[in-house]
Amino acid sequence: MKAYVNGAETDLPDDVFCEWVDRPDTAVISIDMHEGHLSEDPMCPCPAPRGRAIIEPVNVFHRAARAMGVPIIHVRSTLRPTGEDDLKGKHPAAWRTLVQYYADPLPGISEHAIEGSRWTEFCTEVLNDDLKVLTKRRLSPFFATDLDFLLRSMGIKRVVLNGGMTDCCVLNAAFDASNLGYRVCVAKDLVAGSNSEMEDAALKMVSLHLGVVLDSAEVLSTWKDDHMESAAPTPEMPVA
Repeated sequence: MKAYVNGAETDLPDDVFCEWVDRPDTAVISIDMHEGHLSEDPMCPCPAPRGRAIIEPVNVFHRAARAMGVPIIHVRSTLRPTGEDDLKGKHPAAWRTLVQYYADPLPGISEHAIEGSRWTEFCTEVLNDDLKVLTKRRLSPFFATDLDFLLRSMGIKRVVLNGGMTDCCVLNAAFDASNLGYRVCVAKDLVAGSNSEMEDAALKMVSLHLGVVLDSAEVLSTWKDDHMESAAPTPEMPVA
């Protein structure tokens, strides 16, 4: 299995690391692939332009995963329009205060993730049989949502993460998933960060402490082999 460990492509022993990427009991979690980050509109509340390049590759990966019976879970940030979740609450999200010191002015930031707004529309394909978690209020898709409940109800043991942002919500997801006992895989070519330096640092942290970092083609290759084995007919026993 070819993975990235501390940024370097490395061969990992299949018999050890298959536990992280076996197809059975695995779900794909796609994080915040919505208009609030990916729109090209100048009023985009919290633009993450690097994520636009992965929209179609994520769609392609999801189609292949569905074909092999791997469930897709789309997670999206959504805040109540009345503001109690954030701006009008007693504990507004920290990033809203910090962002003014590292990003250009964001004229639409107050509209970010507001329930019912156009900014919460998904940019990736979401099919009727896909699953959705639409109550993400903070950086981690596990915090204050039913994602962990959903995964345990489905008997999921492994998660493959894609989406944005690598150094923020994806990294938070990897930490929480690992702490909750899931085996974590991050699809290196299907995540996008603030910039290449931050993205690289986040993936290195995942590879050293939380799970495996693989190209999506490597994930699909592993699943394909497993799928073919499970689909193979059982040899008939000779009749005495």
